[in-house]
Amino acid sequence: MTAPDNAPGMAFVTTLDGTIVRVIRDDLGLLTPLPAGATVTSLMDATSVARAAAFLAALNERQAAFDSALTLRVGKHTSPLQFAGSAQDGRLFILATRSGSDSTRISDEYSSIHNEQTNALRAAHQDISRQDRDRQDRDLALYDDLSRVNNELATLEREMARKNVELEKLNAQKNRILGIAAHELRNPLGVIASYSDFLQEEAADALTAEQLEFVAIIKRTSEFLLRMVSDILDVAAIDAGQLKLTREPTDLFTLMSHNITLNRVLAMRKGIPVELEPMPPLPPIPIDAAKIEQVLNNLVGNAVKFSHRGSTVRVRVTSATDHVTVAVQDSGLGIPAEDLPKLFKPFGRTSVRATGGEQSTGLGLAIVRNIVEAHGGRIWLESEVGRGSTFSFTLPLR
Repeated sequence: MTAPDNAPGMAFVTTLDGTIVRVIRDDLGLLTPLPAGATVTSLMDATSVARAAAFLAALNERQAAFDSALTLRVGKHTSPLQFAGSAQDGRLFILATRSGSDSTRISDEYSSIHNEQTNALRAAHQDISRQDRDRQDRDLALYDDLSRVNNELATLEREMARKNVELEKLNAQKNRILGIAAHELRNPLGVIASYSDFLQEEAADALTAEQLEFVAIIKRTSEFLLRMVSDILDVAAIDAGQLKLTREPTDLFTLMSHNITLNRVLAMRKGIPVELEPMPPLPPIPIDAAKIEQVLNNLVGNAVKFSHRGSTVRVRVTSATDHVTVAVQDSGLGIPAEDLPKLFKPFGRTSVRATGGEQSTGLGLAIVRNIVEAHGGRIWLESEVGRGSTFSFTLPLR
């Protein structure tokens, strides 16, 4: 803002009650620093407080006031000034100049206004108006930018929603195709596995060692493919939200004992004992027994798969007030920390390789997690490279 050189002073904006909200100019250096929440009356010498209040009242009542002689106190010093001001848009614009400047006081009828005060006040109004216009221009530019970004986001959101619908349709179609293919493959694979079993058990005497090795390869491959097909069907059902549980009160001890017995037979082929530690007495718990057996088969099978011959896999059950915890512990290879985020995800293979060259579909732990969580439980892993892993999961008692 520019003002007449012969009118040094200060100009500021206040609220209607006189609280200073902005300093426009301060040639006299009297408002620096300005205390927070300062009011016109709080800046006055004791002798001018009443006159300052009257000045503010006149501004609010008549929308303008001129030539009010007030004494400002700055620290221990006082400074007599001539105050003038006007009210506009809910604000007060106040100008103060040194007393004793060449001026002509306004008559009681306000017929003449001090030229210096009038010019300076007009300049202050113009400066404030210019600042307001600049602020409005900036606000409008910001509004335009925000509107543009908001429209772009809305467009992207609509496009994402459309893509999501398409992806859901494609995913459903994929699951249907996988389901059909898996069902069609399961039966012939089952036949291949059964006939290879028959050849191993009933026709072993009629086959050469090389032929028996071929039959063993056929059996291992068909069994692996059969597991993969079953896992794909499970994953497709989970993705489609069709994992259904048939909960019935189940004696967990009986289920665990039967399952460990079966897994023990398979594990002994690799020379790895599977031990079920003594269990606490438990009431029947509402679970889908077949699904929990699937969980146990996967966890115990993995423990055997990644354990060295002669080591032991231990299974233990502990109980709490509202749940039981089942833990499957091995002393095998362990899983590196960087591989842990891959677990429990479909096809989340780690860098660890099975000690006997066994194959893995990469789907088992993802299925296990979904089964456990569908029961209202949770599953986690504790592992140390070279010292083995412990997979634990909980099942609610009620």
